[in-house]
Amino acid sequence: QVQLVESGGGLVQAGGSLRLSCAASGGTFSSYAMAWFRQAPGKEREFVGAISWTGGTYYADSVKGRFTISRDNAKNTMSLQMNSLKFEDTADYSCAAGRGYILGRRDTEYTYWGQGTQVTVSS
Repeated sequence: QVQLVESGGGLVQAGGSLRLSCAASGGTFSSYAMAWFRQAPGKEREFVGAISWTGGTYYADSVKGRFTISRDNAKNTMSLQMNSLKFEDTADYSCAAGRGYILGRRDTEYTYWGQGTQVTVSS
């Protein structure tokens, strides 16, 4: 059983930056594919980006070039660096984990989820 805890959310002005972290415990972190998802009020959960065991990444088109995912397998952590934030990035951000080298964009592929952290971007 893997437990995930996000941190780092908050209020930021448009154009600013924020860094989210996801701390994992209870499993072999390096054997899990990880991802970030987000959900805005009244909208469906949306894929943000994913990272493989070895650090390979891919992103949703809406955040490509602005967001960067990284992981530290020694510290059991994953991060999401968000730059050039836009109002439409406002959402609750969750990290997710699933068995496999790297997983896809569907939330059903991921087994474990954090509780989420709120990011609010003011325009």
